[in-house]
Amino acid sequence: MGGIRDVARHAGVAPSSVTRVLNGYPNISEDLRARVMAAIEACDYKPDAVASGLRRGVTRTIGIVVSDIVNPLFAEIVEGLEERLREDGYWFVLAHSHGDPEHDVESIRLLQQRRVDGLVLSVADETQPALLDILSRLRLPVVLLDREIEGWTEASAVLSDHRPGVAQVTGDLLDAGHTRVALISGSAETRPGRERLAGFREAFMARGLSPDSDIVQTGAMSVRAGQDAAREVLSRHPRPTAIITGANLQLVGVLKTMQELGLRVGKDVALAACDDVPIASLYAPPITVVARDTRQLGREAADLLLERLGDPARPARTIHLPTHVLTRASTQTLGAPEAGPTTPVAPQQP
Repeated sequence: MGGIRDVARHAGVAPSSVTRVLNGYPNISEDLRARVMAAIEACDYKPDAVASGLRRGVTRTIGIVVSDIVNPLFAEIVEGLEERLREDGYWFVLAHSHGDPEHDVESIRLLQQRRVDGLVLSVADETQPALLDILSRLRLPVVLLDREIEGWTEASAVLSDHRPGVAQVTGDLLDAGHTRVALISGSAETRPGRERLAGFREAFMARGLSPDSDIVQTGAMSVRAGQDAAREVLSRHPRPTAIITGANLQLVGVLKTMQELGLRVGKDVALAACDDVPIASLYAPPITVVARDTRQLGREAADLLLERLGDPARPARTIHLPTHVLTRASTQTLGAPEAGPTTPVAPQQP
């Protein structure tokens, strides 16, 4: 494989002429361009795209930060992002913070050092001061994935309308006769957790009711957190007759705990979840969900970033994507199930 000097010698031009053709300089004759391109092919020359991009101030690389790539939700979002970015000739570098806010900040710093052209962020904690500090000093276009960072308006964002979806599914359960409805959701340190909790409360308020605070649990969006929260709410007396989970990994944890306690989904406890992940439709009985198009979420985020890359002066904007309820057998009861035994169900050790 030859170098620039070999290409120049083969084409009968100066090395600087080869460089000008490779970098897309204007005012280059078609004859010169054709000779150089033919020489590149003959010499099997492979230009260093990264070095060339750095000379022009671009790398055609996007940095993506997510809190948990193991989560199938994020995998689908990233797949949508990649599809759209690739259409415009961009690639991405993925950073996984493992749900640690400090890793979010570190990842942003490292991606900036790698000269990415833009960032797409789904951080673990929107409220961390160090996050706002580093973002306020960025000189890159940024798109937030279902996140809102108070005090910082420079980023575009794609937001899912969690609140009306959760309000609807909560209202459906209340209207079916369930009065002890539990919520197990993510923390208020990220937008989805705040919005789902708000939708849950709105459904009660619309009916002149108040949710029981002892069976509302917010925390980490993990399987273990779902298990622990389910043990907590299912040990209460009277036991909740319905549970809504706000994160798909929490759903897995809730199902594990219900199996441990010998409780049947849709019989002993009605169950609804957020996001139509495979386990929700494949479980027996299938589980009611507040669904959204996660692949579209990724594609819309890519479009917003490409807008800013094409026109840096373009103002940031926000897109809201709808959610909708898919009602399935896990909540389709004619009335509220019996409240269960008169004594609390004893939590079992994991």
